Amino acid sequence: MIETINISSNRRSQLIDITSKVEKIVRETGVEDGFIILYVPHTTAGILINEGADPDVQRDILETLEKLIPRDAGYRHVEGNSDAHIKSTLIGCSTMVLIEKSRLLLGTWQHIFFYEGDGPRNRKVYVKIISTKQIG
Repeated sequence: MIETINISSNRRSQLIDITSKVEKIVRETGVEDGFIILYVPHTTAGILINEGADPDVQRDILETLEKLIPRDAGYRHVEGNSDAHIKSTLIGCSTMVLIEKSRLLLGTWQHIFFYEGDGPRNRKVYVKIISTKQIG
């Protein structure tokens, strides 16, 4: 079964911490061991795992992306969101996290973030959990 996390961004570019929503899905499924796949079906958004305790890290990520890939750089795609397409490509549209004892195996400071590159918008993250627990 595929679960959906609905996200409403409120800025053009932002990182939204979805860790607690993902943890809730894991708890509700009852899966003890396995892995979870998170997939973003948008071409101007993405998903990443990084530091969640210090908001300056999130600001640094967004500011560095903007320096590397500025919004107005004479792109051929004329819809005004070419930078978001490129940033999304670098960040990626999927990630996988292991599950052990019904918990995400994230590092101490790691959180799961949805990256918005062309907001504000309503977005989705698809979630698939695969159990690897041996039966019998």
